[in-house]
Amino acid sequence: MERTCLAVILAAGDSTRMKSSKSKVLHAVANRPMIAHVVDAVAKSDIASVALVVGRDAEEVARAAGVGGVAIETCLQKERLGTGHAVLAAREAIARGYDDIIVTYGDVPLQTDGPLKAARQGLAEGSDIVVIGFHTDTPTGYGRLLVKDGELIAIREEKDATDAERTVTWCNSGLMAINGRKALDLLSRIGNGNAKGEYYLTDLVEIARSLGGRVTAVDAPEVEMTGCNNRAELAAIERLWQERRRRELMISGVTMIAPETVFLSYDTLIGQDALIEPNVVFGPGSVVEGGAVIHAFSHIEGAHVSAGAAVGPFARLRPGADLAVGAKVGNFCEVKNGKIGQGAKVNHLTYIGDAKIGAGANIGAGTVTCNYDGVNKSETLIGENAFIGSNSSLVAPVSIGDNAYVGSGSVITSDVPADALALGRARQDVKPGRATLLRERALAIKAAKKAAG
Repeated sequence: MERTCLAVILAAGDSTRMKSSKSKVLHAVANRPMIAHVVDAVAKSDIASVALVVGRDAEEVARAAGVGGVAIETCLQKERLGTGHAVLAAREAIARGYDDIIVTYGDVPLQTDGPLKAARQGLAEGSDIVVIGFHTDTPTGYGRLLVKDGELIAIREEKDATDAERTVTWCNSGLMAINGRKALDLLSRIGNGNAKGEYYLTDLVEIARSLGGRVTAVDAPEVEMTGCNNRAELAAIERLWQERRRRELMISGVTMIAPETVFLSYDTLIGQDALIEPNVVFGPGSVVEGGAVIHAFSHIEGAHVSAGAAVGPFARLRPGADLAVGAKVGNFCEVKNGKIGQGAKVNHLTYIGDAKIGAGANIGAGTVTCNYDGVNKSETLIGENAFIGSNSSLVAPVSIGDNAYVGSGSVITSDVPADALALGRARQDVKPGRATLLRERALAIKAAKKAAG
């Protein structure tokens, strides 16, 4: 849109019902604070400026809201005197003269740009107030939107509604768009002559109409208007977010065998024809390219899995893990800050940390890159087509050359040249009959302990 717009995001609540040591809007959905989800929806609505109304944990909330490339200024609400009072905490920002003012809430993380854009369009078409509503089969407890001849004539709270008005299923979400040129005048007219002595934003409907203004409403999907007040509702919102994102990915060409068991982060990217088996968890910063396979019970965070690569089952990729095309990290393996080259295999029971593994290399079962000395991290380099025998410990910093072999059970502390064989284990010493003596001695000790009682 050509019109300028300010979003006023109300995020000053004390989150009493959340029973938390931190602000409600800092609680995460899909590994992202709720407030960041809201700012992202605002940014996608072509809104470049945000007035963030804060109270508790103001600095932390402002930091968490710093996404989407929008300019954010914080406005402190010192008293809690209703939604109308909260919006006026952003008086200075509103006074700059934006065309549109959008009022939304920091604890409604499922909202998208669609309803916000529709509300702004309503302002562009001449409305002074546009209320965002939603239809629901369970309207009990919500204010009802009463419409006549295409205009919103009232928001009727349930306690004040007639029996006929209670049958209305179009409900008030609390989100609203206001004509920016009239916003301060309209907001200043809100009174507190009610039982609680608070200033209610919903009064703007009656105020604007009394001044001859046009008031309309637009519809939003019910799920997008879901608010959060406690931990149970937070879990429900997480479920709804996951369902929505899984569906988007599957529609885009991702296969999920049991989608309800796959958990995604807000920024998880998965390409077409990737296969995600059951019980997979994606932490932030994960990218899976098309054609890759993530086998069951794997955990992936801050990792990149290239086309045709395979992970798991029961594998963990930590931040910095980077699998090239056709690479494989198998069952009960962990990779942290490790680059696995094209076609390389890390098949089972292995830890790869701070390492680079060349194309075509084979890492045997039980291999450990010993990357930490208690103070510093060091790097292990493994060349192309190298073969690391099972149960080997590679003590970093160390380099294994191209086509080199490391014998099973070796502890490697020095560099191994290309095409060399390295054996770093003690020579086997066999003592005939000694096992019988050891066993007899152990049995005698056990018998003595039993006799002593």
